Amino acid sequence: MALLSVLVVGGGGREHALAWALAKSPRVGRVYVAPGNGGTGAAGGKIENVAIGHERGDFGELVRFAQAQGVGLVVPGPEQPLVDGIADAFRRVGIATFGPSARAAAIEGSKAFSKDFMARHGIPTAAYGNFTDYEQACEFVRRAEFDVVIKASGLAAGKGVVIPASKAEALAALKAVMVDREFGAAGAEVVVEERLEGEEISVLALSDGYTVAAFPAAQDHKRAHDGDRGPNTGGMGAYAPAPVATPELMAALHATVLKPSVDGMRRDGFPFVGCLFTGFMLTPAGPRVLEYNCRFGDPETEAVLPLLDDACDLAEVLLAAAEGRLDAVPLRFRPGYAATVVVASAGYPGPYPKGLPIDLGTDHVPATHVFHAGTAREGDAVVTAGGRVLAVTGVCDTLQGALDAAYARVRAVRFDGAFSRSDIGFRALARLAAAAGAAPAGLSYADAGVDIDAGNRLVDMIKPIVKATRRAGTDSDIGGFGGVFDLKAAGYADPVLVSATDGVGTKLKIAHEMGIHDSVGVDLVAMQVNDIIVQGAEPLFFLDYYACGRLDVDAARDFVRGVADGCLAAGCALIGGETAEMPGLYAAGDYDVAGFAVGAVERSDILPRTADIAAGDVLLGLASSGVHSNGFSLVRKVVARAGLDFASPCPWAAGTTVGAALLTPTRIYVKPLLPLVRQRAVKGMAHITGGGFTDNVPRVLPAGVSAEIDAAAWELPPVFRWLKSAGAISPDEMARTFNCGIGMVLVVAADAAPSVLAALAASGEQAYAIGRLVASPSPHESRATVANTDAW
Repeated sequence: MALLSVLVVGGGGREHALAWALAKSPRVGRVYVAPGNGGTGAAGGKIENVAIGHERGDFGELVRFAQAQGVGLVVPGPEQPLVDGIADAFRRVGIATFGPSARAAAIEGSKAFSKDFMARHGIPTAAYGNFTDYEQACEFVRRAEFDVVIKASGLAAGKGVVIPASKAEALAALKAVMVDREFGAAGAEVVVEERLEGEEISVLALSDGYTVAAFPAAQDHKRAHDGDRGPNTGGMGAYAPAPVATPELMAALHATVLKPSVDGMRRDGFPFVGCLFTGFMLTPAGPRVLEYNCRFGDPETEAVLPLLDDACDLAEVLLAAAEGRLDAVPLRFRPGYAATVVVASAGYPGPYPKGLPIDLGTDHVPATHVFHAGTAREGDAVVTAGGRVLAVTGVCDTLQGALDAAYARVRAVRFDGAFSRSDIGFRALARLAAAAGAAPAGLSYADAGVDIDAGNRLVDMIKPIVKATRRAGTDSDIGGFGGVFDLKAAGYADPVLVSATDGVGTKLKIAHEMGIHDSVGVDLVAMQVNDIIVQGAEPLFFLDYYACGRLDVDAARDFVRGVADGCLAAGCALIGGETAEMPGLYAAGDYDVAGFAVGAVERSDILPRTADIAAGDVLLGLASSGVHSNGFSLVRKVVARAGLDFASPCPWAAGTTVGAALLTPTRIYVKPLLPLVRQRAVKGMAHITGGGFTDNVPRVLPAGVSAEIDAAAWELPPVFRWLKSAGAISPDEMARTFNCGIGMVLVVAADAAPSVLAALAASGEQAYAIGRLVASPSPHESRATVANTDAW
């Protein structure tokens, strides 16, 4: 018998799993994957990537390739090509195809179509309404006597479902989907349906238009983070068989849903050939269909295919279904369980970086499979190319054993920002324990998501980083219960202590999404030491606080390295810190940071010297390094409004990305300013942070004195010009939100200004004379105005 060549269309984890399973067939000689990914491209043996994509509806090149290579079976993976008619294109030239026609694929391509189909054929589902008119949809929501779910009818890459918590949220969701087109053309029509409660399961069933053969039911985990928290994703993990899907339930689902669905499509004139993926909600009133998909699910496929019996030839089964003889080839499964854990990129399901090198670690974890999803090859290296990067599957006689194997393999994977859920299978484990009449296994702190060993490894890794910040007054060692500083050793006679505490703000969101963690460590130090120097004080020591959902040792190390770099730039010592791992409070992959700095100043040198500040004094501005660490909630809005993500090419700085440019750390002004403070050349200083010029400069002025700032005195840097333009931000809003290129403002006597400017230039600072002080209209008032903003 001639060996069969198979073409798998797609490039995700599902397609890697299909190619892997098909290649096991002794009848298969070659499996082509178009376009494939970094895993299928490196699989070797029978599997080979084919660099052929397809525009929507244009499958000519793929068809010609299949004909030239003698392909005998085509298996399309994703839903979009099926909805666009890929199966029809191959069948027209006589190539057997395991996938539905475009008409049959409408069962997924249009949720409105599928709901009407279910109603017509008596398939149990939620109460619903289909709408193309926004006002009619709103009226349906207002009148509904049940909680609702909003679904974009068209394809939305698995993300077109909104589960609002109230009618107000439901109405807002309708506007976002139908008016604002959050999901694009998929939202031209919506389904508003009753919100069902219960456990969800997914059943993948093969069909030739008549016969239906189902895989064991799987249970997916859609939410991004542990405890089913966070945004919906394409799926963060799955396991099969789901214990809740008893043999009796599976028989009932076959009789009441799967067979009637396939029979109904045939009777309606579009017989279904392919994999019918049905999502069920197991409600107190019985199972209800949530949705149909017209293809293998992802990551369910990665969980169910490893359960095929070794004697079950997937290629034979799919070819039989494509040729209308599925009843002649049995679908058989091995006993036991499979569990799949998805490893995703930082930021997913939002914007995420690409091109990050992946260390796949050891291949010697038994009974595991690593299916590539969002990967690509760059030379000999495998790099990230998607949000869901890898799907790691473990197989064992027990579910706990399958999960243990999968997580052991996940722990060996490394790339910047990688995260995964740590609780895949939690419902099933509880159900199995209850069914066995056994008490749950004894818990450890690690079971709760806190890894003490990881924390200890972090301390060991950062000890040399911290020691590099040593200065007079401290030994900069860590690992004890507190940090110690000897103030007398620092050389002060009559010191006053000055302290500051701060965070980094929503700039951290960009760090999370880009997987770049050291620069925000510099920011954390800068925000506080700049606040300390404006009071005339020298920063002496610093402590940091790092809180996370699950400790990523590499990310935390990089952050601490940034903190140490900031301390070195400020001349202060990093003497301690705290790492808090708090699963459930923070999502896995997320972290927040705060810091505490202490400085000292001789009592006679405290700034501002308000008694000396008067009309006629000059304002000098020191250049910023960029946005610093304020206004990032608005920055992120502008980036989204411009249709960009943080991995997009930067429009104001060539050769980098938006995220990398925005993560330029805050400038630290301590070392150039300390000599001027000690020479009493400066009367006061204002750190330009939240509130911009209009809020920060008046904080150092006495009553009756105001500041006039000339925006034409310096050039607005490119990042601010772009933000102003792309966000249509008014000059006044710019002046009170951003530093606009000036990170620190000094108040000096007019006759001292030239020498101060010269001293700053000699220390490498770019400084400008940007304004002057004047008498306020009211003796009780101090304010700052920014003139000539048309220069911006």
